Amino acid sequence: MNALYLIHSLEKVFPDEAPEGRLERFSVLKNETYDLQLVVACETDEATCRLTLPELPDGTVAVYSVDSVPIETPASEKCSDDFLLRGGECGEYPDILRPCGDTVVLRGRGYHSLWIELIPRDEFAPGTRCLTFGVDCEGAHASADVTAEIVDARLEDDGFVCTHWFYCDCLVDRYQAPFGSEEFWRIAENYIRCAVQHGINMILTPLFTPPLDTQVGGERTTVQLVDVEEAGGSRRFGFEKLDRWIDLCLACGVQYFEMSHLFTQWGAKHAPKIVSGDRKIFGWQTDARGKEYRDFLTAFAAALTDYLNRKGVADRCLFHVSDEPSLTDLPVYRSNAAFLKKIFPGFRFIDALSEYEFYALGITGTPIPGIASIDRFAGKVPELWTYYCCGPAGDNYINRFIYYPSVRNRALGAALYRYGCKGFLQWGYNFWNTQLSVARVDPFRDTTAGGAFPAGDGFVVYPGEDGAPLPSLRLKVFRDGLNDYHALHTLERLAGRPAAEALVEGVRFNVYPRTGDGFLALREKINGEIAKYAGKSN
Repeated sequence: MNALYLIHSLEKVFPDEAPEGRLERFSVLKNETYDLQLVVACETDEATCRLTLPELPDGTVAVYSVDSVPIETPASEKCSDDFLLRGGECGEYPDILRPCGDTVVLRGRGYHSLWIELIPRDEFAPGTRCLTFGVDCEGAHASADVTAEIVDARLEDDGFVCTHWFYCDCLVDRYQAPFGSEEFWRIAENYIRCAVQHGINMILTPLFTPPLDTQVGGERTTVQLVDVEEAGGSRRFGFEKLDRWIDLCLACGVQYFEMSHLFTQWGAKHAPKIVSGDRKIFGWQTDARGKEYRDFLTAFAAALTDYLNRKGVADRCLFHVSDEPSLTDLPVYRSNAAFLKKIFPGFRFIDALSEYEFYALGITGTPIPGIASIDRFAGKVPELWTYYCCGPAGDNYINRFIYYPSVRNRALGAALYRYGCKGFLQWGYNFWNTQLSVARVDPFRDTTAGGAFPAGDGFVVYPGEDGAPLPSLRLKVFRDGLNDYHALHTLERLAGRPAAEALVEGVRFNVYPRTGDGFLALREKINGEIAKYAGKSN
């Protein structure tokens, strides 16, 4: 070991390149998690290091080793700009965070990152303190200090809604845990808790197997929370699994339930796969506007509405018609959307779509346009949401691809606040399939869904052992971006929206500070203003 130093969280550390972003001081709100990195330079092929961590309450400091994953599809095939790490070339990129204790084995010469997460189990005590991190490695000792300022203010719970689509079938497939089994529930809880810990407060709820990224005529593994029983020409709906799901989600801190789409993706022309026992009763063969399916939905809506009201969560449930319809799909989408609004009166509807005509014609509820299309909707809808997915993949737009600099991920929160967004959607929390779910992938080896999507687009967690997720550093940085959003709302509460908005007035979804140091300087300005106004209010 010949070097030890602290850097901020917006650098990605490669073994053959000395990282920048030295960290000597930071500020954080008293209920806010803070991420930083401890860099160790190793001169041998393998070294065992013992860490000395700051004296903080138990559970306050979490340490992860940062592992790399392969990218075998160059960014040039998916992206149209050059704001990329290493030119977006194929190779190994840091992404996986593996929890470790105070002893770490470093393998390979060069620079290694240990990801440090400072977690306010209750709240950090306001004030300034010095945090010292030490490493004993192969007989050598080194330490590094950083000054932490805890601002006497809290991140605001401002009602923001965030979802990354949660795929139960991918858990079932990866862990071979039958849906509804006790093993499935244990694994699902691990992944739901991880999602909530990183700012995801709405969970995709598979009433029926979600008809998302599925080949026409193909199927994904059945994951259906509502039992359908047929007898004597009538149907009965069982909500026992859904009841357990909702209880589990609430216990994990979930605030909202995103009911799975009731029509197929890209046009709403067919029904999702719905089974009764072992028999498939609806699917690709079903005309979405046919009498049989509409009669089914009418009976289902009445039973589900009654259940959700009795459960006391009806006001937390949001429904979908179909994902990403185009203008050519407008007549079918309009018919199905009107029908669902009729049988689910009073419920909120959201859909990812970027054609303003759907909203202008009063067809959709809350539209969720992509970040490249948001200007068509800004100022025209009462509640603005947005999303990104495999696109936009260029023109400096924010996204979370593995070969993107972390600032390109972190800047999302500031842009969401600048536009006054109330919700955000991303399609891949744990999508471990190829495009259209034709086959499964090993995300430790294939980060591009079989070459279809930019690296990392489909997931932000990896399938760890014993049913526990391994977070990516991208998930941590995404969470930090959401915290920026909430910090701006804290400032808004203290000083008014104009004061907060002035700090991010130049930010757009493709315009933001282009360096980690530059972006963190912006966050320090926000914290400085919060501290100033919080002091006046105390």
